[in-house]
Amino acid sequence: MSGFVSFVSSGPGDPELLTVKAVKRLEAADAVLFDDLSSGPILSHARADADLVGVGKRAGRPSPKQDHVSQLLVEYAQSGAHVVRLKSGDSGVFGRLEEELLALRKAGIGYEIIPGVTAASAAAAVAGIPLTRRLTARRLQFITGHDVTGGLPDHMNLAALADAEATTVVYMGKRTFAALLPLLVQAGLPAQTPALVALGVSTAAQELHRGTVEALPDLLAGIDSAAPVLILYGPLADADEAQTAPKSE
Repeated sequence: MSGFVSFVSSGPGDPELLTVKAVKRLEAADAVLFDDLSSGPILSHARADADLVGVGKRAGRPSPKQDHVSQLLVEYAQSGAHVVRLKSGDSGVFGRLEEELLALRKAGIGYEIIPGVTAASAAAAVAGIPLTRRLTARRLQFITGHDVTGGLPDHMNLAALADAEATTVVYMGKRTFAALLPLLVQAGLPAQTPALVALGVSTAAQELHRGTVEALPDLLAGIDSAAPVLILYGPLADADEAQTAPKSE
């Protein structure tokens, strides 16, 4: 007997940002395997008799191994359960979704993916800015600030990341941006490029800090919070500049 797995994207933390489909799957689930950032009030949508299993990974903390999480998904589904794998933000954006999909495919278990609000969209909304703009921010790029070792990833496309006319969003970059910054400046990014740091977007821990990319290492070093940090830089990070966007192309 085989069950089914719904990969449910929980958004950045505010339960009101859940999609209707996400809520329906939570209400119907026999088991919910959830990330740390998807816990709290979001889990109130689960049935009272559902198994709730924390499998979240947080930097610098003991965390379940990915193979263990994937195996749990398979075992619950093989028991006939409808399983919700609850992931923060959008499950397809730096959510290690692929490893779990491969495990389910190998075991012949059916699944679906329910998209959600990624932290970049939520941060821009809170800051009162768009992520793109005609003429000066035609391109949007998301990158991860660390690799599997926790260090700065190798083989980064620095020419693309130094494009001052793109909006760049760095996920999980609090500890590595100081090492990335000189590479960006060397590749041509102006040191005065506007930047926005967002902590705990859409949660009680939410904070926004504006500055320039050259000021980010000191700003990030002074943050004493366990909330997830998102870095956004480019022309749209400047709220004043955003108000003078061109009206036509």
